[in-house]
Amino acid sequence: MATSATTASVTAASRLDALIVGAGFAGMYMLHKLRSAGLDAKVVEAGAGVGGTWYWNRYPGARVDIQSLEYSFGFDEGLEREWRWSERYAPQPELLRYAEHVAERFDLKRDILLNTRVATAHWDETGQEWRVTTDGGETIACRHLILATGCLSIPTEVTFPGIESFGGAVYRTSRWPHEGVDFSGMRVGIIGTGSSAIQSIPIIAEQAERLTVFQRTPNYSMPAHNGPIPEADLEAWAKDPRAYRAASKDTIGGFQNEASEALATDTPPEEVRAELERRWAWGGFRILGAFADTSIDPEANRMVQDFVASKIREQVKDPAVADLLTPKDHPFGTKRPCVDTGYYATFNRPNVELVNLRSEPLVAFDSTGIQTEVRNYTFDAVVLATGFDAMTGAIDRIDIRGAGGRRIQDHWAEGPRTYLGLMVAGFPNMFTITGPGSPSVLTNMINSIEQHVEWIADCLTVLHQRQQTSIEASEEAEAAWVRHVAEAVTPSLLPQANSWYMGANVPGKPRMFMPYAGGLNTYTQICQDVADKGYEGFVIRQGEQVHSDSRTFTSHPPMPDIPEKLVPIIVERLTAAGLLDAPTG
Repeated sequence: MATSATTASVTAASRLDALIVGAGFAGMYMLHKLRSAGLDAKVVEAGAGVGGTWYWNRYPGARVDIQSLEYSFGFDEGLEREWRWSERYAPQPELLRYAEHVAERFDLKRDILLNTRVATAHWDETGQEWRVTTDGGETIACRHLILATGCLSIPTEVTFPGIESFGGAVYRTSRWPHEGVDFSGMRVGIIGTGSSAIQSIPIIAEQAERLTVFQRTPNYSMPAHNGPIPEADLEAWAKDPRAYRAASKDTIGGFQNEASEALATDTPPEEVRAELERRWAWGGFRILGAFADTSIDPEANRMVQDFVASKIREQVKDPAVADLLTPKDHPFGTKRPCVDTGYYATFNRPNVELVNLRSEPLVAFDSTGIQTEVRNYTFDAVVLATGFDAMTGAIDRIDIRGAGGRRIQDHWAEGPRTYLGLMVAGFPNMFTITGPGSPSVLTNMINSIEQHVEWIADCLTVLHQRQQTSIEASEEAEAAWVRHVAEAVTPSLLPQANSWYMGANVPGKPRMFMPYAGGLNTYTQICQDVADKGYEGFVIRQGEQVHSDSRTFTSHPPMPDIPEKLVPIIVERLTAAGLLDAPTG
């Protein structure tokens, strides 16, 4: 629990201009921006330190999957000059040091209340402010509530029967012990083959006497080819980091990826293979931009699937194991691909075993290990790499009540509804950073965070200067944006996977594609247009007076140039989804 002195420094103020929930990269930058604008802001953080995902996720092998040079703040040139990354893909300890450096450089910690969770946040109609209570019983009044709670911060619930009876140690990749874990000489089981498992399995396998991997659904993973950043890359970056960052932000994914306009289905097979080989050799997500039709056309996507399958067979000696590790139930790229170091080759080790939970379902834990329908497995330790309640999990766990006492859980009963991923109708003065309905997890998160923070800071500055009391999304604008989010993703293959993008990994969670798939560059322009039009789609009030009541949302982006060959596929999907009238004649 935070010290009383720190608590008093937050609650003594009669009213904060803004309370920020979360001290990850989003919360820290939001605090810095609001301070710079002369607003009184504080941060509440559940952890004992800053860093968000990089504070909590300390499992073996944890590292970023975007190149370090691009996965870093660009708002301060001095910060850029003084920090030098050691690797192409920075490991968790280095990312946490970077977060600590940012906090110290901008003296952020004096306004961050650590070891404290927000329990409730209720909108006070009379005072036109939020009343927030913490798990320690403190009450904080704030004009604006900004949720920087993270997209992947709440682990899924563990419901394995009998797990409490297991006599060994149980670890979660999302809540790893800060002192680390030594698995030397131990029999270890790990459940899951998502990103955290794919990063940690090679390292655990090197320590453990025996490692058993329980897999339900294999994931696509590309090699990182990690190592020190080449000097030539550092020199090119140093020449004009502003231009490099601008180019990164002006892309669909918020990072430079050599996006091609060529169609795989119009390219000779040998040239397709050569281009995929080149990008595989480069590593990381570069393969995602190889051809313009792989995210839309099943035939083109199959070419990449077959290529990656061949790469898995090259690395895994046992054909049966290679086949189990090859995804077959979703198109390539429709779940967030992983980036690994030695993952597939790890299954060649004599001390590593793969268990297919589809053919050998897990029944229960007992005191010695795990029972499946086929056999019993004895373990000294079990690792749960079972994923997150993505996008909405952290928000849903706060008792948030907006106008008229409406609970956000009720507003989102059929799936999260937002306007621009920034605000929710009926919840005045509450912002979500990289919330559902924004590009967020489909992009380089740092660039999405910077765009959101800067938009929110500009908005609050305008409201403050005009002495306007509240802003909220209109119901009409929210409904129009929800429809547009569906329009953006429906032409692609993304909805065909049972992914956490869809909430499919959480029992009972409504199935809805949550992030905005129109691209960071397009989204940024939409947000700018909305602001330029006097915050179109938002209701702005000054006391009892409605200052702006822009109930329509018209800032749809122009349609991108679509190759003629893909038009019938896109039209068919939009029509089937009810987002386009069926063609006549």
